[in-house]
Amino acid sequence: MRDRRLLALVISAAAILVFGVYGVVAAPGAVVASPSPRPSPSGDPDESDDPDVRTNAVRAGESPTPLPVSPPPNLITLTPATPNPQSGPETTVTNYFTAWQGGDLIAMTGMVVDPPADFGVRHRGFDADLRVSSLSLTPGDLRRHSEDAAEMSFKGVRQVTGLGDWPFASVLRLEQRFGVWKVRWTPETMHPSLKGGGSIRLKETEVRRPATLTREGEPFPRDSRAGDYFTGLGDTVIDLRLEEEPSGQVLLDSPLPPTSGTRTTISQPVQAAAARALDGVGQPAAIVAVDVQTAQVRAVADTLGGKQAFSGLYPPGSTFKVVTAAALLRGGLTPESPVACPAAYTIPNGRSFTDSDGIDHGSVAFTTAFALSCNTTFAQQTYERLRDDRLRAEAADRFGFKEKPGLSSCRIQPYGSPDELGSDAIGQNSVQASPLCMAEVAAAVASGVWKPAITTDEPPADSPPPVPLDEGVAASLRTMMGAVVTQGTASQAGLPPDTAGKTGTAEVDNGGDHAWFIGYRGSLAFAVFVRHGGAGGKVAAPIAARFLNAL
Repeated sequence: MRDRRLLALVISAAAILVFGVYGVVAAPGAVVASPSPRPSPSGDPDESDDPDVRTNAVRAGESPTPLPVSPPPNLITLTPATPNPQSGPETTVTNYFTAWQGGDLIAMTGMVVDPPADFGVRHRGFDADLRVSSLSLTPGDLRRHSEDAAEMSFKGVRQVTGLGDWPFASVLRLEQRFGVWKVRWTPETMHPSLKGGGSIRLKETEVRRPATLTREGEPFPRDSRAGDYFTGLGDTVIDLRLEEEPSGQVLLDSPLPPTSGTRTTISQPVQAAAARALDGVGQPAAIVAVDVQTAQVRAVADTLGGKQAFSGLYPPGSTFKVVTAAALLRGGLTPESPVACPAAYTIPNGRSFTDSDGIDHGSVAFTTAFALSCNTTFAQQTYERLRDDRLRAEAADRFGFKEKPGLSSCRIQPYGSPDELGSDAIGQNSVQASPLCMAEVAAAVASGVWKPAITTDEPPADSPPPVPLDEGVAASLRTMMGAVVTQGTASQAGLPPDTAGKTGTAEVDNGGDHAWFIGYRGSLAFAVFVRHGGAGGKVAAPIAARFLNAL
């Protein structure tokens, strides 16, 4: 009995084995999975109350029946990726630019090879710090370096609030990984100035603009030495600019809005030249330039302070000989008239006058005496020809040496003795003038008409009227002032051609002599004054040369 049971058990095992082999052969390659049968309520594993549950158990005495084959519900089939023939670098560029222009930083990050952790922060900070409101990008040519590397040049324009369009050009580098093209990002992708750790900053500066402008409508040049003449402050504006760091190169600047400042007659280039001509002058000094025809002030560079270039009163020294010569020419002398130029001359029963060079030049033409600035000649000729107060009248009536409305200051008093008359003739004693007054004298010679200097387009209502000079007198003075530069006391000053002028060295009681030079060239007349500067020919005339040569 026991043997029969053992035999039945062996037969059952063999049947199960045959069934398994048959199932594999019948369905090659099939994957069969069945959930474990749930126990029946009776606890018999061969019985179940779930009709969908299949079991691979075989009962004794029954022929095995193949189970139906079905795929398991949790099977995942992986298929190797096949590159999309239309997903080349151009597509990546298009998608990246679309995301960049739209500010989609998440999409951009997904298209970047190994994006830095602060990728989004950099982009957001760049736009916020520089006030970028929009971005437009234009792709350029694609260059393939290899099967898996390429780059595309592109141009972009950022709209910056307060500054406008900010164009730039850069390169987008691309790399293919696992069949997908991505961006190889570096900071310079955003802007070439970010290469190598560079940065860009928005610089915002408050600018106080002057209430007065040059005749060209521009602010006065920096360090214009205009003193208190035209320094009123007007409105405040904000100057915006984008600067590259650390180089400081300006990438984008905002044009300042038009100012409502009042235009003056000052010329920007003339003012700049006058200011630079005073660079390095150790003593207080001034340069005033006026237009020959209109007497409009074109420049005033002043280190004297207190508007002394217009209103200060100083002895003009030998520059006043222009006025004295005009009176002598009207009194009968000509440029060719022979006059004595001794080393010394004494007014009868009066004062002795000497020349700075200490040379007795003998008899010379009046033009030569003027060019050599002979004090002795002018003291003698004035004593002999102008004792009827004609010198004061000439100065007051034709050259503005009197109390009058206007910008300039100059004066001469009636003389009380021949000695005083001789001193007045050479710009000493009672004669006093501002640099602007002496510039008016030079302009009168050049144009033939004395006019009061002005800083507006039209003269004020109370401005003194113009005073014509005798044409013959004016022409003679022009010849004589030309000789000063070509053969006289200013011949070594380096003045440019066609300059005419007169040097002056004014003696003062305290301190050194004042240095003067007045003259004209082209459309400009001018005066140079250096307080306690020394000899006019050696100090003031070279300053005038620097001024004129800079124009």
